[in-house]
Amino acid sequence: MGKTVTTRVDEELSERIDEIAEEEGLDRSTVVRKFLADGTKNWLIEKSFEDYEAGRITLWQAADRCGLSLWEMIQEAGEREVHVPYTVDELEEDLGALE
Repeated sequence: MGKTVTTRVDEELSERIDEIAEEEGLDRSTVVRKFLADGTKNWLIEKSFEDYEAGRITLWQAADRCGLSLWEMIQEAGEREVHVPYTVDELEEDLGALE
């Protein structure tokens, strides 16, 4: 069973959520859950890329943190125009992690 989270939103946002729900044929709660899931995933990916670019984690660790494969993370980097300076050392570390 899920956990209930309650929040207040302004009238304009509430109306937009209702419009989207109607257009998609969904109820308000489903739309809000989808937006929360998408927003959380996006934040985690962005934060992981920040940590990667700062040298705090490897690309493999970033992918693992986000629940993505290394190739999916590389694809995300391309879509977000993130520079991925993938080194031989990182490749060796990532291959070692697979063993």
